Amino acid sequence: MDLESTLDELYALRPQEFTAARNERAAQARRVGDRELADRIRALRKPTVSAWAGNLLVRREPEKIQPLISLGEGLRDAHRNLDGEQLRELGRQQHLLVGALAREARQLAAEAGQLVGESALHEIEATLHAVLADPDAARRWAAGHLDKPLSAPVGFTGLDAGAGVTPEPAPSPGPPGLAERRHRKESPGRRRREKLERAGRDAEEAEQQARESEQAREEAASALERSKAEYDDARERVDALARELEEAKAQQRRAQRGLQEARDRAGEADRAARDARRRAERTAAVVERLSAGDS
Repeated sequence: MDLESTLDELYALRPQEFTAARNERAAQARRVGDRELADRIRALRKPTVSAWAGNLLVRREPEKIQPLISLGEGLRDAHRNLDGEQLRELGRQQHLLVGALAREARQLAAEAGQLVGESALHEIEATLHAVLADPDAARRWAAGHLDKPLSAPVGFTGLDAGAGVTPEPAPSPGPPGLAERRHRKESPGRRRREKLERAGRDAEEAEQQARESEQAREEAASALERSKAEYDDARERVDALARELEEAKAQQRRAQRGLQEARDRAGEADRAARDARRRAERTAAVVERLSAGDS
């Protein structure tokens, strides 16, 4: 057994099949004496439906990996170079490719008997956006071992075609009264945008907190399962020792009975020998008297 092949096997399973298979592989590693591997396997977390569907896409459609990774490289280059035209074109490609890949992952999951709801579909799309934004996320996704959806790093603006590329021209000052009226007219829209931005930040923060709580829950569940496995191991050892102790006691009882029987036989033999000796001595005395009388 090795960790990489175990990862490939476990993360190819449907989420509901993961935990039992992981525990069995950890038990196998313990049985062959590889405690470190057993602990690492036991610490693996069950994938969410969206993460599993993303892994399935990587496994079933490996030729689709490089186009998305290449598109991400192009988007990041365009951002670094502030190439607005290229960003707009790549943004359009991104929209089409992410949507197509997310739908394909959903279809593959359905063919495997796993329903992918709208929330999970959005998480698949979020993972694909993260792949576009972050080379490390792309490597993790391509390995096919995700246990939860990925999120694009804060500040990556290539997730909307041409987002933030061409700033709107500032309004001309105009007459003082006109500028003031324009400012009052635009203020409600600006306030709405600010509220939306705040709401977006709050939503991102809430999502991050939810993910951290889910991760903590998974880690606690993994710790519980590890403790249970250790308890089961200890109980098995105690049971084995108890069986050995009972067998040793039974052997002791058998040996004690054998010892007593041997003592009894030795006592009987000793008594028989003494009786025989006395008879021999009496017989010898009789013979001696008879011999003396004949004389």
